[in-house]
Amino acid sequence: MTLTLGLSATSTIAMADTVSLPINTLPSRISLPNVSHANSALANRGAYVARSADCMACHREDYSGGVPIETPIGNIYSTNITPSTRYGIGSYTEASFKKALRKGRAPNHQIYPAMPYPSYHGMTDEDISALFAYFQTVPIVDKPPEKTTHLPFPLNIRRLMLAWNVINVPSTENRSGLTQTQQRGEYLVNNLEHCGTCHTPRNLTQGLDKDRYLSGAPLGKWFAPNITPDNDTGIGLWSEMDIVTYLRTGMLNKRAYAGGPMAEAVAHSTRYLTDEDLSAMASYLKIVPAIKTDDYLIPVNVARLPQPVSNSITYNLLEQKGYLAKAKANTYHVTISQNSRMENSHSSKSLYLAHCASCHGVDGYAQPDARYASIVGLSSIRRAKPDALIGVIAFGAKGAFNTAPKMPGFSKDLSHAQIASITNYVRVTFGGLPSSDVSTADVTRVTKEKS
Repeated sequence: MTLTLGLSATSTIAMADTVSLPINTLPSRISLPNVSHANSALANRGAYVARSADCMACHREDYSGGVPIETPIGNIYSTNITPSTRYGIGSYTEASFKKALRKGRAPNHQIYPAMPYPSYHGMTDEDISALFAYFQTVPIVDKPPEKTTHLPFPLNIRRLMLAWNVINVPSTENRSGLTQTQQRGEYLVNNLEHCGTCHTPRNLTQGLDKDRYLSGAPLGKWFAPNITPDNDTGIGLWSEMDIVTYLRTGMLNKRAYAGGPMAEAVAHSTRYLTDEDLSAMASYLKIVPAIKTDDYLIPVNVARLPQPVSNSITYNLLEQKGYLAKAKANTYHVTISQNSRMENSHSSKSLYLAHCASCHGVDGYAQPDARYASIVGLSSIRRAKPDALIGVIAFGAKGAFNTAPKMPGFSKDLSHAQIASITNYVRVTFGGLPSSDVSTADVTRVTKEKS
């Protein structure tokens, strides 16, 4: 996938975020792996609803559960939702299934809202019926998840969720005056895909703050960014096709790369959606109220971005290894005899070459064919707040596809000063920023907050 950067004839400063992708370059939708000719049309429709609702990201591809979901009150572990009568939902009727999805009420207890029933509250009867029919066809996993939820008193009293529900369910309200496409997008964004669960800040009760809808929120070791159409701090400069492309592929060249929870959303859900549904989501995201936050994007100076070393280095492993070895030798053998600023710059480059370049490349363009992420121009390294980049370097990241290599975290191998040094080098060298002053204190603060 390639993007063409538009440069102004009168300025070296260009916003790469304004670039649109021609529709004929959009990768085709991936076929649903959980559809079977042996199943009914209703069940197969439910397989698509399951992907649209992103069930697998929390319950695993086999729906056996046990995935930790980080919340402010502690980890909540997903449950087995296979048709096992002992450990799963095999004894559920469609009515009890509907009550669980819409009200967070299982037959014997309240469900914690880590399961996004405040969003699923708006699911249609038709989609719930299809989803229920599909889950009857899922292979039974007749064992409990490896880990289950154990919260301290009084949070372990699930009936407290009844009062919480009165205040916080439903999590969103439908808007009037939308086109049919935008209505479909609203349903997907607000209900099935439950985007606000991650991207909307929480209020004092830990429900979604509707006044700051989709404006970005902390998410464990991650930060889900502002996805309102604000030009400076959100995705207002993305075209609808850019949004569709990102949801289908998990990346936009020289702008964005999905990692962490968003990578899981792409891998398990959005890459399977139809072009029409992705377009509907994009259409809706362009008309939600724009909210400006303090974490703005620094415009990219395209002239400052590095160029690929050659036309072949992004897919030629031997060339990549040879160039890295040469770069390391040249860097390590340079004698720094001037000022400390040069020494610090030299040290930053050495750290990057030693710990990052084998995957991301000396020039930052990596090897996309092998699913190593190019980091040149990414919005995550051009934000005014460096927290997201610090978090990725410290704690690592998972790519959008199962075949993508997982980036390791360096919090145990590098000092906070070294992580700060790499952060500054990446922001200036591959983000095109004129300078970066991330400090050891910044890294200490971020790692403490996210640990």
